[in-house]
Amino acid sequence: MLEGCTTWPTERAERYRRDGLWRGESLVRLLADAARVHGPKTALVGGGRRLNYAELESGARRMAAGFRARGIAPDDRVVVQLPNTPDFVVVCFALFLVGAKPVFALPAHRSNEIRHLCELSGAVGYVFPGVVRGFDFPALARQMREDVASLRYLFVQGGDGDGQDAAGPARGGDAPVPLAEVDADPAGGGDFPVPDPSDVAFFLLSGGTTALPKLIPRTHDDYAYQVRAAGEASGLTDRDVYLATLPVEFNFTWGCPGVVGVLRAGGTVVFAEDPTPEHCFPLIEREGVTMTSVVPSVVQLWLEGAEWLEDDLSSLRLLQIGSAKLHRETAEQIEPAFGCRLQQVFGMAEGLCTFTRDGDPAETVLTTQGRPISAADEIKIVDEEDRELPAGGIGELLTRGPYTLQGYYRAPEHNAKAFTPDGFYRTGDLARLTEDGDLVIEGRIKDVVIRGGDKVSAAEVEGHLLAQPGVARAAVIPVPDQFLGERICAYLVAAEGVEPPSLPELKQALHDRGLAEFKLPDRVVYVEDLPLTGLGKIDKKALGALARGEALPETGAFIPVGEAVAR
Repeated sequence: MLEGCTTWPTERAERYRRDGLWRGESLVRLLADAARVHGPKTALVGGGRRLNYAELESGARRMAAGFRARGIAPDDRVVVQLPNTPDFVVVCFALFLVGAKPVFALPAHRSNEIRHLCELSGAVGYVFPGVVRGFDFPALARQMREDVASLRYLFVQGGDGDGQDAAGPARGGDAPVPLAEVDADPAGGGDFPVPDPSDVAFFLLSGGTTALPKLIPRTHDDYAYQVRAAGEASGLTDRDVYLATLPVEFNFTWGCPGVVGVLRAGGTVVFAEDPTPEHCFPLIEREGVTMTSVVPSVVQLWLEGAEWLEDDLSSLRLLQIGSAKLHRETAEQIEPAFGCRLQQVFGMAEGLCTFTRDGDPAETVLTTQGRPISAADEIKIVDEEDRELPAGGIGELLTRGPYTLQGYYRAPEHNAKAFTPDGFYRTGDLARLTEDGDLVIEGRIKDVVIRGGDKVSAAEVEGHLLAQPGVARAAVIPVPDQFLGERICAYLVAAEGVEPPSLPELKQALHDRGLAEFKLPDRVVYVEDLPLTGLGKIDKKALGALARGEALPETGAFIPVGEAVAR
């Protein structure tokens, strides 16, 4: 195991192998097996390219030989920041072949995050695009090379070498290498190392919005099992066509079952450049997409788009929605709007995934996040003293299992607080279990307003606000108050064609729904849109900055259009 990583306890590791969960299946072998069985079948579509399985596996091997020839060695960490294109898959599998460890970086990350990831991982390489939507990634790479002592190798996406001049000469006089030139005969440098299935394959990022991300080591064993179990829970077959809508670096897109799961099954992955309905709906019709995964903020846009776009979406069989609370009012619209089955998903880059299943009662699908994808997943809900709560009790979700991390990379002090003495991971999620054993996520422990000593779940209030006819989207945050400690502030996007309700009207409507008086919003601000994080979640950190009167982002993604304040 790579230094800085925490291994599974021996007894549990042996049990996972004995029970057939960990099969010694590396991700390298996963692709090789898929290429052998499905060689001429289309594997990847995107960026103007179509690659079959044989081409994907051959391309990954040639790129691996090219990386090796240019100095990338086993255990080297390489930050990979690419848009949704087949190149991302080829690069990652090429690095797996070399034995190097990709460190996933989101397309939205900039110098602060990339510097942090390079320094924390000790990265020797950085794979980046050229100029994308006006942002100069080669210039960012140049700055990172100057700032991070370990960073030696720069690779730029684009066969014509775009960005070389902007990036300038790298350390030692080397210019950034276009990915198209990272190519060599695999037979020229000897066999590639055989991966140890228990070793780290790559690093995912923690999804918090209040601090720089932590690195999550994922092993070949645990990730191969995750995609297999997730595939079974979603009914994945080789006939499926999966639309990668969210950033591919996101665990939801990469492996729930996502890109890797679809490749394992022999299906086809179609990459979307952005998640808007104007872009995704034509792809669904043209490629016969059968399943995709989105977050609630994206599905809101899709529901609006379905009312006026005329693309044929009849090929869709499954729409996975996860990563944030899906309120019932939205969930009820999915099947009528898209004619497909809804699968609610709770998952985290750290591990645990729960899915609703085909055949579950409608109430379960509409109101819960289902059951763990593995019988070996252990979950419990505990109070503030770590005492386990009965069904229906709301507390923190703890978990451990065959694909849940044992510790963040190079973070011993944080790990000491993030895990219980018996190895359960503290998720930070507020949750409860139904009598039938289904999980319901109620929000984040920190996503709570403490108003006059009363704890108010932001997600609960948001759900009631979204039930109002004049409200399209909602986000609730705390704002400081000298008397109550915190007050409840709701940022709302008004529904089109409906007069947005005033604060008194909202308070009366929520009161009529049975919401306690102390949970009613103290302040309402209507905005044109809500800011999103790189993972597509509502960025409450940015909303907090707006509430404090700080400068808005340059994008102008959300602009107050009026507000009603309690008097």
